[in-house]
Amino acid sequence: MKFVHIADVHLDIPFTTLETRGLAEKRRLDQRNAIKKVVEYIKENNIPYLFICGDLYEQEYVKQSTIDYINKLFETILDTKVFIVPGNHDPYIKNSYYARYNWAPNVKIFTSKIEKIEEENVNIYGYGFEDFYMRNSEYESIKIDEKDKINILLTHGTIDGSREDGALYNPIKKSSLKELGFDYVALGHIHKISYNEEEEQKIVNPGSLISLGFDELGSHGMILRRNR
Repeated sequence: MKFVHIADVHLDIPFTTLETRGLAEKRRLDQRNAIKKVVEYIKENNIPYLFICGDLYEQEYVKQSTIDYINKLFETILDTKVFIVPGNHDPYIKNSYYARYNWAPNVKIFTSKIEKIEEENVNIYGYGFEDFYMRNSEYESIKIDEKDKINILLTHGTIDGSREDGALYNPIKKSSLKELGFDYVALGHIHKISYNEEEEQKIVNPGSLISLGFDELGSHGMILRRNR
């Protein structure tokens, strides 16, 4: 099984610190080009799944032209199933584009209700934000009932976060995740790549697709995964 995992694209973020230098719009175009490159890679390599784990866009600032742009990209990879879990910057609220836009037929958008999608060799569980905060997702209630298949969880949240910040944004205990027994946990929220190849269970945060600030140094991009 092959998939691409991205998160924290933050399309149409204002980049206020760059406005005075006339660079904000250029950086927003860089965001569009980055996700375009991801989709082109998926198309060229016949990747069957794309996981987008929160904060695809900025609810407060996003333009419909931007939504039209990314939806047209998704329409170019109709053989790829696109799974989106809303994050705290793009929650599934009634006036959001997730709720009122006519997305391409290969796009699945999760809500805060934990849902399982059954595929031939994999079960994909997902849930996201329906508000700008999520204090209790009840993820610990998930029961994996087909352990002979690959089981993947998609969400947006904070792993073992501080009491102040972590409690507001889908707090998740790493120890609890391990007890659930997922083969791969696809996360978003933290803009820094985080994973441990030595662990049998993969709990992966891909970081932001491109750097969104001067404090976001290091590598950025997507995770390409080939499971058993």
